[in-house]
Amino acid sequence: MSGWPALRVEDWTETRDALHLFTQVVGKVKLKKTPLINHWWNVTLLVSSRGLTSGAVPAGTGLFQMDFDFIDSRLKITSADGRGSEVALRPMSVADFYAEVLQALADLDIRVEIHAVPNELPVAVAFDQDRRVREYRPEHTRAFWLQLVQAHRVLSQFRAGFVGKASPVHFFWGSFDLAVTRFSGRRATTHPGGAPNCPAWVMVEGYSHEVSSCGFWPGGGEEGAFYSYAYPEPDGFAEQRVRPSQAFYSAEFRQFLLPYEVVRAADDPDEMLLSFLEDTYGAAATLAEWDPSLAIAPQAPASTPTARG
Repeated sequence: MSGWPALRVEDWTETRDALHLFTQVVGKVKLKKTPLINHWWNVTLLVSSRGLTSGAVPAGTGLFQMDFDFIDSRLKITSADGRGSEVALRPMSVADFYAEVLQALADLDIRVEIHAVPNELPVAVAFDQDRRVREYRPEHTRAFWLQLVQAHRVLSQFRAGFVGKASPVHFFWGSFDLAVTRFSGRRATTHPGGAPNCPAWVMVEGYSHEVSSCGFWPGGGEEGAFYSYAYPEPDGFAEQRVRPSQAFYSAEFRQFLLPYEVVRAADDPDEMLLSFLEDTYGAAATLAEWDPSLAIAPQAPASTPTARG
C-alpha cells in the first residue's frame, strides 16, 4: 500500500482500454440514475480503499452502490436493503460485461436503460456489439489503483488550499482521469466542444465557468502524467515557467504535463507534485486576474470542538 508504483503505459494498454470501457458502463448507469449536478459532478466515480466507487446512487426510495474492487477483481453492487450481486473482472468482451452488469442490477430489482455507446473515444462501438475478448490483468489494475491513491492524496491536499468554488477530487470515466477543478466565479466563453463521440453541449455544461483544472491521466508519459490547464486559456499561459524543470507545456493537449515517472522517482514526490500544481494554478490565476484571496486555505483553530458535542 505504500510508495508510488511503477506501471508503464505500454505494458497495460489492453487492460487499460478494457477497464476504461468497463467504467463507462458503470458511469452511464450512475448518469442515468442521478440528477444532474453542475459540471457533471453527479456522474463521476471516487477513489476508494479498494478501487473505484460510484458512491450512493438513488433507486426508487432506496439506494445502491457500485464498487470496482481491484483487490478481489470484482464489480460489487450492493443495495440499501442488504442485498448484493457481483460481476467478475476478468478477460472478457465489453458486450459480456455490459450484459452481466445489467443482469446483476436486475437481480437487485434495479432496471436501467442507458445510452450504450462509449463517449470521448475516437472509435465508439456500442457496448452490446463489442464482442472482442479483451485482456484483463488484475495486477495492472491494482497498480493503477495505487497510482490513483497517491494522486488522490496529493490532489486532496491541493484542493484544501482553496476557499472558492472547487470540485471534489473525482474520476471522470469519459476521459479516464482523476481531476480536481478550481473556479474563478466568473462565467466562461462558450466551449466549442470537439471531444470525440461527445455532444458539444456536454462540454458547454462542463466548462460553463472559468476553471483551472489539474489531475492524473494514464497517458502523456511512460507511466502516465499529471496535467494542469485553464479554460479559457489566458494569453501567455503556455510560455510560463513552472516547477519542476521536467514539466512542460504540450501544444497538442493544451496543458502542462509532468510525467508520473518523474514524480515517482523524486526524493519527495508529494513536494514535487504540489509545486507543479501550485505553479500552474498560479500562472493561470495571475494571467486571468483571479481574486488572489481564493487561494488562501482556511485555518483550523488550535483546539477544535466536536461538531455535536
